[in-house]
Amino acid sequence: MNALNEAEGRVISAPFFIRGRIVEGADVKVRSRDLGADFVTPAIDLDAIVMPRAELPPLLDTPLAEIIDFLVETGARLALARNPHMRECLELLSATNPLPRRVVENLYLSAPYYLSREILEGSIASNFADPAALDRWVTRTDRHGDTGAIRAFPPRVIHMLAGNAPAGCISSIAQGALVKAVNLFKMPSSDPFTCVAVLRTMAEIDASHPVVRSMSAIYWRGGDESVERTVYRPQYFDRIVAWGGGDAINNVIKYLGPGIQLVSFDPKTSISMIGHEAFASAEGVAEAAERTAADTTVFNQEACLASRFVFVEGDRPQVEQFCAKLVERLGVDRTFASAVAPLLPVETREEIEVMQAMGDEVKVFGRTDGRGLVLLSDHPVDFHPSNKTSNVVMVEKLEDAIRYVNVATQTIGVWPPERKAELRDRLASAGGQRVCRLGTANQHVLGGPHDAMYPLQRLVHWMGDDDITVAAGNPEFSPAAEGLA
Repeated sequence: MNALNEAEGRVISAPFFIRGRIVEGADVKVRSRDLGADFVTPAIDLDAIVMPRAELPPLLDTPLAEIIDFLVETGARLALARNPHMRECLELLSATNPLPRRVVENLYLSAPYYLSREILEGSIASNFADPAALDRWVTRTDRHGDTGAIRAFPPRVIHMLAGNAPAGCISSIAQGALVKAVNLFKMPSSDPFTCVAVLRTMAEIDASHPVVRSMSAIYWRGGDESVERTVYRPQYFDRIVAWGGGDAINNVIKYLGPGIQLVSFDPKTSISMIGHEAFASAEGVAEAAERTAADTTVFNQEACLASRFVFVEGDRPQVEQFCAKLVERLGVDRTFASAVAPLLPVETREEIEVMQAMGDEVKVFGRTDGRGLVLLSDHPVDFHPSNKTSNVVMVEKLEDAIRYVNVATQTIGVWPPERKAELRDRLASAGGQRVCRLGTANQHVLGGPHDAMYPLQRLVHWMGDDDITVAAGNPEFSPAAEGLA
């Protein structure tokens, strides 16, 4: 039993939320993946979490404006000081989630922002050329005078929530509501609480609201075929939105087939690129180090957008000066990072010790004590830097770093920002998904793409109703004239 359980003399309970009602129980005992904490859940009633195809989605005829109003009201009620469910989650997560309590608290304090009107309306505007298609059939006429109609029909979606950012479920809930989906949220073992707390807050506003009746949140262990062989079927769901590690994504892939699609926010690696201009002055080096540290330490480097590799254009004495400054700035308390992160895995620490002993391959700045570590090398290390570890790689010119960019490279922070324009096309061609000013990886322009896509477009079921009056056999119709022959 974990420390929190022992201290409180009780077993942690993680209730489910099924289409407007809380379901409690202690039928299943679970051990969380990250911290090994025990919690209990109810048994899963598969019939309750599946909405038959014959039943129209609850949100189908609910105006988008009304949905946004409801989400905005929910956001206002998520204010941590006034929401007992979120405050309870804050305490529970100390047992299951590796992020420090203070960082989780800051995430919760920002929760209302994710349901603000500007975020919600901006997301719709950027994803849909004509948002009216979410509310009704929209008529269109082509250049031949033929008419038809389209509708962004509500999908049926399983959301595999990520465990590395406890407030991330709020964005998933918002996305599911905006596209009027029937939603099943699979909660992670590192956070089987927050999603239910948000949905419970919604139910307290109006338990019968169509948004609430469109939402269910449960937990099962990933790979449990007794659940997945039933729910991962096109008879019940047509989209799986997967946030998670490689094993989780690969597990979902085996269930894919006609009628069920994967929208994957799979594991990503982010990098930094620093030009020689940073070494024009001591102040320039300090600024580059601070900006790199800010990008590296987001969620103690648990976030996909957190930098792990830093490609620096400079000679060795300059780059070593930068590394010394960087390691100092890694060990700083920040809004979404703690001064001391969890220790690196034992096997990674041992690998670094071997590199140190070899001498020539890697120069190490700092210690493996969670306060920050910088590894200086001529090429990227062959392991995944984590727990506030930065691999600084010397390059003759920034273009040389592009060969290390691929389709799994999410965010690229560039300094000075004037260098972005010369790099971004080649970064995109290599597979990179986002370029930004160094130090702003955790900030976003509203309405931008995520992981090289506009996800709401991919979630909806685009339905067409063509009303062509001229049959294909009619002499007025000429396939050759249309370029079809």
